[in-house]
Amino acid sequence: MFRNRFKTVFYSAIAAIFAMAFGPAHALEVGDKAPDFMLQASDGHNYSLAQFEGNKTVVLAWFPAAFTRGCTIECKSLAENGHLIRQYDAQYFMISVDPIDQNIAFANEYNADFPLLSDPSKEVAQAYEVLGSRGVAARHTFYIGEDGTILHIDTSVNPETSAEDMAATLGELGVAKMAM
Repeated sequence: MFRNRFKTVFYSAIAAIFAMAFGPAHALEVGDKAPDFMLQASDGHNYSLAQFEGNKTVVLAWFPAAFTRGCTIECKSLAENGHLIRQYDAQYFMISVDPIDQNIAFANEYNADFPLLSDPSKEVAQAYEVLGSRGVAARHTFYIGEDGTILHIDTSVNPETSAEDMAATLGELGVAKMAM
């Protein structure tokens, strides 16, 4: 028993040392370069952050899991009120660690007219520091400027007013409106 406890403590200490030595130096903050990614989307395309650099603001709305109460409410808000966001020169996504088939079914069920990105490897969630202890993403929204830097991080997302809040934040950040 003592030997097993010693091994557990020893290996935990080694893991902590490696995490401190090789983990992120600090939490992502406004002004930091946003981590790039290449992920499958519910619309059949693959998207990367780099493809928008220089021409669009990107909004990444992380959500815990498809078909759960809060995530369904948020998806409906974005589907029903996405026109408010589309007034701005921005590309927006919902993003989770769910497999692509789950996000496709979720998008279809709630008529999402925007892409849902899938990060089943959880590598992007880890890079954005949103992966929770239960293995799902926290409900955080990242606003990323055309230059690839983080403009704003919303950690208090209200699923019911997600679309309205995104549009308001884009306006507050001075994102250009689309020409009519």
